[in-house]
Amino acid sequence: MRRDRPYVSDGHARQKLDLYLPPEGRNLPLIVWIHGGAFKIGDKGDPLPLEYLAQGYALASINYRLSQHALFPAQIEDCKAAVRWLRAHAQEFGLDTQRFAAWGPSAGGHLAAMLGVTGDVDEFETGENLDASSRVQAVVDYYGPTDFLQMDAHRTPDGMLHDPADSPESLLIGGPIQENPDKVARANPVTYVSADAPPFLIVHGDADPLVPHHQSVLLDAALRAAGVPVTFYTVAGGGHGHFSDPAAPRLTQEFLARHLQPEAR
Repeated sequence: MRRDRPYVSDGHARQKLDLYLPPEGRNLPLIVWIHGGAFKIGDKGDPLPLEYLAQGYALASINYRLSQHALFPAQIEDCKAAVRWLRAHAQEFGLDTQRFAAWGPSAGGHLAAMLGVTGDVDEFETGENLDASSRVQAVVDYYGPTDFLQMDAHRTPDGMLHDPADSPESLLIGGPIQENPDKVARANPVTYVSADAPPFLIVHGDADPLVPHHQSVLLDAALRAAGVPVTFYTVAGGGHGHFSDPAAPRLTQEFLARHLQPEAR
């Protein structure tokens, strides 16, 4: 394991990643893991899918600036900077630059989706290693938000409120979401969907009290309309993660193998 590698020179304390490598192998497929936490908490050391190391994947877990450190788009800028750094150092670590996947839950799912749909969006490319690409070849989005403006209209009866000025989404963009539709649109993965996006796997519980299931419905529809390969799995009765449904991990494993393993290319 390579711990606390800065992906921005002399950057913020949060602009670091941990890289886990399997015991052997070169030209490794890489999973870029992006933690959740409502954009305001969480850490790269939180539980992550280390079981994939035994399947021959490398795993990079990244920290990014939280909403109390910097407003959006700092978070996606950091994720892109981390991916570029990993590509720039791919030879050193034995990574295959053409087999990167982004995977995250909740806020991390949002940022993974943003990575997937903004491979050709220059406005989020800032800082170093700009000659390296921030594209990913696959996205696993676990119950990430998309259009903040529609969250309360589709929340569960006991679900979190998102319109208030102190909601995670309002804190992310720097003001009440309903008063800042342009900023919300800029933070919405659907805004950037095109036929150029990589394959997506979306997993979401239909009883999620924090991020309404409808948020993933919106992303799935936009991807399908653009002709992007997408698998959308709804966990019946599922809340905000911690799924007991065995189909979710099985579909994830199959999806990553299909799009990242050499024989599947």
